[in-house]
Amino acid sequence: MTGTNRPAWATVRVDEERYRPLYARLLGLRFVNPGGVLCFLFFEGAIALAVLLALAELVSWWAVLVLPVVVAVMVKLNDMVAAIVVRSAALVPEQERDRFRRQMEPVVGRARVEWVSHSVPGVVIAADPVPPPRRANPSD
Repeated sequence: MTGTNRPAWATVRVDEERYRPLYARLLGLRFVNPGGVLCFLFFEGAIALAVLLALAELVSWWAVLVLPVVVAVMVKLNDMVAAIVVRSAALVPEQERDRFRRQMEPVVGRARVEWVSHSVPGVVIAADPVPPPRRANPSD
């Protein structure tokens, strides 16, 4: 792959492309960047699982070929969804992102309670429980 056809917002740089695992390079992953162990589990692990399922006669032997392909399709689909999310996030103006961050900022310990605004620090305010209202007629 050359660097001319890759978008500027891709997470893997062109000079690091050759050091990526073969599985990630064959799928053309741009946003999902699995390491060597994860690529091993995606491909060889799927084959091993399919062989075990076929030996247990839970699936036919076609699963040995189909399961790694299905896993690869799901990984590529996940990469495509990540690309869509990154593109849509890039379209949000910086002003809107700042406004959203201010609105979603957690405010812990700043709740105002009006009825204790006259209290003195260190003084515990206690109230007696209110008895339940009595009915006028006991037959009700």
